[in-house]
Amino acid sequence: MLGITDLKKGTLIQVDGTPYKVIDYAQKQMGRGGSIVNTKLKNLIDGTVLPKTFSGQEKIEPADVTRTNVQFLYEDNSGLHFMNNDNYDQFSLQKSIIGKSAEFLAEGMAVTAEFFNGAVINVELPIKVTLTVTTSPDVVRGDTQSTVQKIVTLENGAEVSAPIFIKQGDRLVIDTRDGSYVERAK
Repeated sequence: MLGITDLKKGTLIQVDGTPYKVIDYAQKQMGRGGSIVNTKLKNLIDGTVLPKTFSGQEKIEPADVTRTNVQFLYEDNSGLHFMNNDNYDQFSLQKSIIGKSAEFLAEGMAVTAEFFNGAVINVELPIKVTLTVTTSPDVVRGDTQSTVQKIVTLENGAEVSAPIFIKQGDRLVIDTRDGSYVERAK
């Protein structure tokens, strides 16, 4: 069991049988009344955010979430398909469970799956992935300002904003948290 002082950003806890991740944490001292902790908890199953206050000597149950390395296989109409690298079991998830970062999945990519009570609840991509540019529009003469951006299409169909010097065939490092261009791969 965890105490309220054990709650930090990223801590996985269980509330009413549901796994949550602490995404925001603020502790307040209440004078003689002890302290309270205001948190924002992200439901790891449906993605909703719940504000919750814990007080005093309250005990919180840690969530038994296990992580396993898996490989992304392919996408079709029924969802995204993955394979467990340890036992070669395959499973599929809907794109909405992973969220916006799902558009940066590429076939054969190694990712981490999170399991709760034997069921897959989420797949986490690496923070940075390297993908190849398949289409890049030509630069208009005179666009030499350093902040000019253009939309390029990557090998998996995702579109990102990149500097004007990026051309077809370049390999780009992309931040999967927000879909932003980081740098050209070396």
